[in-house]
Amino acid sequence: MSRIGRKPIPIPQGVKVQVDGATVRAEGPKGKLAQPVPSGLSAKVENNVLVISRAGDDRKVRALHGLARALVANMVSGVKNGFEKKLEIVGIGYRAQLQGRTIQLALGYSHPIVFPLPEGVTAEIDKQTAITLRGPDKAVLGETAARLRMLRKPDPYKGKGIKYADEVIRRKVGKKAGAGAK
Repeated sequence: MSRIGRKPIPIPQGVKVQVDGATVRAEGPKGKLAQPVPSGLSAKVENNVLVISRAGDDRKVRALHGLARALVANMVSGVKNGFEKKLEIVGIGYRAQLQGRTIQLALGYSHPIVFPLPEGVTAEIDKQTAITLRGPDKAVLGETAARLRMLRKPDPYKGKGIKYADEVIRRKVGKKAGAGAK
């Protein structure tokens, strides 16, 4: 049996969890989320604890057991505390500013880039070079951060671009003057 899938999910104070057939819904101070449970698995709320169990020992169901439990646990945690991703902009003249629900970026291109934020994700920009994204849905937040990073990936030679705050850029050595000239 799946070790992750077996673990019960404690429901924190202030979070309401409902099981509607094959969908688990959670509502908390940070928002409302719903997560479908794959067929062959079932969810039950007992004594302020949510348990994901499986009906059979089919290979596909066993494979999805831990995944379904992790997704539901992230959803319950997200509506209570929320998640956060930090990005840094490195480069001379590279900057970002928030305008309503969009981020306007200057990344060395001939035009400014307007990046609309998806529903449920909020952004905070500090000193025009640090972007903090927050939201209850971990998957949407990660996807938004990845799409922002793809606008200008970090350069391996100078390190310029958008990177995650905890990301380490492996730098390459550039050309050396007069290295092969004879």
